[in-house]
Amino acid sequence: MEEEGDIYDGVRAQFPLSFGKQSKPQTPLEAIHNATRRSNSNPKTANDLPSVSSSSRDWLNSLRPPKTPTPPPPLPPPDHDDGPMVGPPPPPPTAADEEEDDDDAEMIGPPPPPPIASESEDDSDQDEVGTRFRIPLSNEIVLKGHTKVVSALAVDHTGSRVLSGSYDYMVRMYDFQGMNARLESFRQLEPFEGHQVRNLSWSPTADRFLCVTGSAQAKIYDRDGLTLGEFVKGDMYIRDLKNTKGHISGLTCGEWHPKTKETILTSSEDGSLRIWDVNDFKSQKQVIKPKLARPGRVPVTTCAWDHDGKCIAGGIGDGSIQVWDLRKTKEPLKVFEDLPNHYAQTNIAFSPDERLFLTGTSVERESMTGGLLCFFDRVNLELVSKVGISPTCSVVQCSWHPKLNQIFATTGDKSQGGTHILYDPTVSERGALVCVARAPRKKSIDDFEAKPVIHNPHALPLFRDQPSRKRQREKVLKDPLKSHKPELPMTGPGFGGRVGTSQGSLLTQYLLKKGGMIKETWMEEDPREAILKYADAAAKDPKFIAPAYAETQPEPVFAKSDSEDEEK
Repeated sequence: MEEEGDIYDGVRAQFPLSFGKQSKPQTPLEAIHNATRRSNSNPKTANDLPSVSSSSRDWLNSLRPPKTPTPPPPLPPPDHDDGPMVGPPPPPPTAADEEEDDDDAEMIGPPPPPPIASESEDDSDQDEVGTRFRIPLSNEIVLKGHTKVVSALAVDHTGSRVLSGSYDYMVRMYDFQGMNARLESFRQLEPFEGHQVRNLSWSPTADRFLCVTGSAQAKIYDRDGLTLGEFVKGDMYIRDLKNTKGHISGLTCGEWHPKTKETILTSSEDGSLRIWDVNDFKSQKQVIKPKLARPGRVPVTTCAWDHDGKCIAGGIGDGSIQVWDLRKTKEPLKVFEDLPNHYAQTNIAFSPDERLFLTGTSVERESMTGGLLCFFDRVNLELVSKVGISPTCSVVQCSWHPKLNQIFATTGDKSQGGTHILYDPTVSERGALVCVARAPRKKSIDDFEAKPVIHNPHALPLFRDQPSRKRQREKVLKDPLKSHKPELPMTGPGFGGRVGTSQGSLLTQYLLKKGGMIKETWMEEDPREAILKYADAAAKDPKFIAPAYAETQPEPVFAKSDSEDEEK
């Protein structure tokens, strides 16, 4: 009898392929994670070259020395004496047979491959590093969106939401549960216009987060990015910092208390650390001033709580690290060199088991190594591994989430910024694995919203009809100021504000006419003749200036004219 499946396939073959319910093809997880696999996922030791992502293979191949392939050993010549072997091969010899004839036993089948020789003496160290420290480096995704270097990073304790702040003044919020393979942020906000984002910190309950920018006021947001409040700014004219209610200069760092959800610690360029209560935004609870060799104001570049929140540590601008309520250290246990750093927000993070601590490096002009993640052994204080993150961008912030077992590293420069997430499908959980395996939803017709364009040129003020004068008059009559009757002019001669006898005369003209100084015909008389008629009277009876110079005035002597017409 034919099986039911064969009958179904035979009937199905008679119909078109589009008939019936279509099953969605599912991409296997191996193919999905192969798309995000790094070119070299094994951790390298300090003497090896750093491993990089798949986008930087050319950069790695240019630095890696060429390998000489080892030729396979030649196969033994076939034995034609006994002819071709027919049937299955004989069973392998037992242990007793091997002891009897160990040297003369003939080899059955091809010889086993020889052991591969290690390229360097550090391969054993590399295997030891991979065995002792399981660093998730096999796969990588990048959360993009910023236009400048990402200077702040915060992952909540559950590992579901990621915050990234940048020098482009923006904060982006990512949600692994609601994010698909496009890796887009669900919200972006600008805490303070024109101020760089310097630090982000989640509360112990992950329901709120702290945002620290270059301004003097820190802000509190809820889990969805809505503003809950901002702390007050202090009075910059008060000299003693303990008497101000808040910071007076730009903030440098801030962290939420690891145990208490109402306490926050901030540091500032004004040279103080302050402890705040989130329920009171108007004043701080305590002011901490570092001890300085000379009096003055030295900025506090960073601050941090210890694991239990009982001790406070701060980085001072004079190069010292001061710890309050903890043992005082005068000399460092170990100094690590060759770690270039150009960003004040570069931090140090610990692995979940605290056996390793890691930090990032910045890109230098003449260097060819790029931005690296350096892993150090906390017990031996030695460099364990260097991992290449980006060939052109610097690594600023880093974090190793304990629940996700994934490494976060922020990078960027003056034109771009992103957050690299390193994970391993075999040892990592949730986080990047969730969003990578979720394919983006296909857009439907409802997703496209056509923006209508209304062409109505007559709606512009230029084409509108002018209102009639009748309506203007009615509008003026209703206005109490414009409809007020003006006051009457003073009684007497005049018209339109002019006081003269005629409509066109002025006050000066009126006074001259009434005073008799000017006759009625003065406008019709020639001015030259009017002056010359007083010439005889002035010569007979001189006044004013002429009598004063009469005795000393020289007699005028005129030159004789050469012209014939004048002599005649």
